[in-house]
Amino acid sequence: MFTFDEARTKILEGVIRLAHERVPLTDGAGRVLAEALVAARPQPAFDYSAMDGYAVRVADLGGEPRFRLRVGAVESRAGRAAPPLGAGETCRIFTGAAVPAGADAVVMQEEVAREGDVAVFAARPRPGAHVRVAGEDIRPGQLAIAEGTRLSPGHLGLAASLDLGALVVARRPKVAIVCTGDELRAPGTAAAAGPTAIPESNSAALAALVRQAGGDVRVLPSVGDDLDATAAAFAEAVAGADLLVTVGGVSVGDHDVVRPALERAGVILDFYKVAIKPGKPLAYGRCAAGGHTTRVLGLPGNPASALATFALFGAPLLRAMQGDAAPVPLTLPVRLSAGVRHKPGRLELVRARLARDGRDLVAEPLPNQASGATTSGGWANALVFVPLEAGDVDAGSWLEALRLADV
Repeated sequence: MFTFDEARTKILEGVIRLAHERVPLTDGAGRVLAEALVAARPQPAFDYSAMDGYAVRVADLGGEPRFRLRVGAVESRAGRAAPPLGAGETCRIFTGAAVPAGADAVVMQEEVAREGDVAVFAARPRPGAHVRVAGEDIRPGQLAIAEGTRLSPGHLGLAASLDLGALVVARRPKVAIVCTGDELRAPGTAAAAGPTAIPESNSAALAALVRQAGGDVRVLPSVGDDLDATAAAFAEAVAGADLLVTVGGVSVGDHDVVRPALERAGVILDFYKVAIKPGKPLAYGRCAAGGHTTRVLGLPGNPASALATFALFGAPLLRAMQGDAAPVPLTLPVRLSAGVRHKPGRLELVRARLARDGRDLVAEPLPNQASGATTSGGWANALVFVPLEAGDVDAGSWLEALRLADV
């Protein structure tokens, strides 16, 4: 049985970034950059004013304050060429407008009095005041966004400022999900099902996590606990998929057929147990066919187990496939609002709600931590990690937590 760290290391080792593609800038959010963006020109491209006011040549403000300069006839406005600045002259200028040649400062309009066509200045500005200099934000040849960056809205704004209309990003991983179990039925079909059938709730949650991690997802029809039918479904799902996610039937019960079905479909398993709770019966392997390797995650069928194991193993794998430089999300230190009972031997993933208490981030463990509970999975916004060597943890203790929004 692998530890949590051993299992994640095994899953992420040897992952090669998928092929890249060019997408419009407006479609880049959440994609992973496959080519670094380097500035081709300075940003800003010219000296411009940070304020509405008056552009001056500081050397023209000689003698004692109150300084008087004639206001030029032409003002400088954003999007237009700046007028020349004559000797002993000031120029009305607006925010974002080019600074006239010869001017070296801008005085904000609140600090200037007007007497007809003369501007009166109470103080001499320092050279460079309220002027944004060409290249002060980024210089030609400077790295703007590194390869392997998952693009945020701010990144897209930066790329647009670099005058880029398209970006080269990694292809989205193709993910197939197959849920297994005789007991499953589609949600909303209770009238047509037997009294012991249960709505299949895992694929909706897992598909959402796949999309959150940047993947394209295909949910195949659920299959019952039949070895031949399950193997056939897996063989179909592997074709064209970068990752196959199976749900349920991965343990060692009499009706758990997933592992032999995966092997029959050509999957070689690397491991099938991890020292975590919930999620111990987790399988991982690979299927190589036709020059393409499909990675396979066999998740437990209990909803809490499936959600936690995909968040901790599946999502980082998808991010690594896209060349994400940081495939594993950051955890945060949290203070427990209530104690947690824990038996040493497995890393426990406690579903919790996070809230602020002053400067502290506080985790409230949800009451039902059973692996089959869907309520705690729906109400939780974080997983709190209780180390495998720990015993019972008291209220007020500090642990690490993963926000599910960061998966």
